[in-house]
Formats: sequence, C-alpha cells, structure tokens
Amino acid sequence: MNHPGAFRPERTNSLSHQLYDLLLDRICRFELKPNQRLSETTLSEQLGVSRTPAREALARLAEQGLVDILPQRGSRVAPLRLDDLEKSQFMREALELAILRRAMEGAARADLAARLRDEITLQRAYVSVRDKEQFYLSDDRFHGHIASCAGRAAVVPELTRVKLHMDRFRHLMVDGVEDLPVVIGQHEDIAGAIEAGDMRAAEDRMRLHLRRIFSYVGEARTRFPEYFEERAD
Repeated sequence: MNHPGAFRPERTNSLSHQLYDLLLDRICRFELKPNQRLSETTLSEQLGVSRTPAREALARLAEQGLVDILPQRGSRVAPLRLDDLEKSQFMREALELAILRRAMEGAARADLAARLRDEITLQRAYVSVRDKEQFYLSDDRFHGHIASCAGRAAVVPELTRVKLHMDRFRHLMVDGVEDLPVVIGQHEDIAGAIEAGDMRAAEDRMRLHLRRIFSYVGEARTRFPEYFEERAD
C-alpha cells in the first residue's frame, strides 16, 4: 500500500502520472477522505516533487470526478455522489455483458469455467483469512478471465476506467458493509451458467452481480453520512 512518505518516483513514467496513481489509490481506499482538502504545495512538499506534477495529477483526478477544484479555495477529495455511481455502474454493465456474450459464443467455455472456479477457490481462502485486499484483486481477475476468453483483454483498461467510481464505493462496502460470501455465491452462479452454456442465465446473474452495489448504498450512507453529497431530487 502506498503512502506519501514512501513515494519513490520511477523513471519509466512521468511524475504527474505516478502521483496520479498514488492519489487515486489513496482516494479509492479512503486514506484520503471525501471532502478532505488537498493542497498542491503540501503534496509537493510531502512527496519531494515540484508543484507542477501535483497540479497536473489533481487536474486529471478532477476530470474523472474524484477531486473537486474549488475556485480560490483550492482542491478537495470529491464526496461520494450517487449520480457518479449510477453512471459508472451503467457503463460497466454494458461492457461486461458484451464481453460475456462474446466469451460464451466461443469454444472455450469449459476452460473459462475452470479458471473461474479456481479463482473462486482463492476467494474463499482470502475470506477465511480476512485478506480483503487479495479478495479485491481476485475479484478483478475473475472478470478479467472472462475478457481474456472473449479475446477482449485489451478492453480491460477501459473497463477499469469506467468503473472507477464503482471501485471507490466498493472499497467502502468491503471495509464495513458488504458480505463477501454473497459475492462468492454470485461468482459461483455466473461460472455455473457459463459452464452450462446458458446465455440468458449468465447474463441475468452477471446483472445481479453488477447491481448488488445499489443494495448496500443505504447502509453505507447511514454508517458514513459525512462521505456523501446530498442529491437534489
């Protein structure tokens, strides 16, 4: 896990990109809290870089709705907004279902189902030892296997981009709300439908899986009201 004091610039990437990755990680993990102020000067001093890469990283995060740049007041971590979650989920679902259909049209369903079941076995182990970080990575690999089988591994970076706000909400859920065994059960249902070649069941179970996040929002808002921005009706 990254921390400002441990920032080590790499020559293979620009400072602004590296700083963006660091801040994105800390925002999604709630190490930087919603509404927390962000200062170019403070960031540059903490990380030992000039203000330019800090400014560029904040601008990129602002483009993605993760940072609010307030005129004459600096910047802050954006609060959680339900509109952002709904947009992110909608785009992810559209991509994931298209990938799933392509994977099921191929001849490697049995191999895919086996890979998914291997991943589920790992997920059970991570839950048993309460390693939510590894569970989170395994969850991403589960969906990545489907993309690879569909011959659409190149789409995964785009999928990662569109689901940024889902990932942010998901970290909050995993930290205090969501029931991970339920996620495993949904993964098992998806794998079973793929193995059976049942396109309709696979799509229905994937939709249920990708929409589960909405069932936890109410409890998350109750537990962490200070993180949310009220939405005007």
